[in-house]
Amino acid sequence: MWVTADGHIRQELLANGRYDEARGDRESAYTGSYQVSGTRIEYVDDTGFTADGTFDGDALHHGGYIFHREGGDARNGEGRR
Repeated sequence: MWVTADGHIRQELLANGRYDEARGDRESAYTGSYQVSGTRIEYVDDTGFTADGTFDGDALHHGGYIFHREGGDARNGEGRR
């Protein structure tokens, strides 16, 4: 589970290549598939919208947000870049 510092956005990257993203109280706000190649992640949501992100150590940069593994010590309070 990857989360923003404020916990508002939570993104679960499932082992079967699917993701499930919650925003605030809205569970499964976005769902779709993802593919990782090196440090890059590419998303295709179930409506056909595409997005990408980059892993940088313990951080995931995606959509202008910085995500950290849930429970990780790397949270820096930045939430959005």
